[in-house]
Amino acid sequence: MSFLNIVTIFVLAIFIGFEVITKVPPILHTPLMSGSNAISGIAIIGALVAVASAGDSLTVILGSAALAFAAINVVGGFLVTHRMLRKFKKGVGR
Repeated sequence: MSFLNIVTIFVLAIFIGFEVITKVPPILHTPLMSGSNAISGIAIIGALVAVASAGDSLTVILGSAALAFAAINVVGGFLVTHRMLRKFKKGVGR
């Protein structure tokens, strides 16, 4: 793929993502965050594949960094989602 094709896809993804996110009502933000966590889980799989098929040390370093950042993103996202859902529970466990 040429650089121009990659930039075009990136810009289109930005516009489509912006349009989709702005159309989501506030009541659905929590499920949307859970979906984002699932996408970060896919990034973890991609980082694992990159590290496993690494041919040089730079690829291993970048893949390991991507794996660490994606894992932090997934854990943090689930913690925030859990905290928001806990606000809606009734009873003593609050």
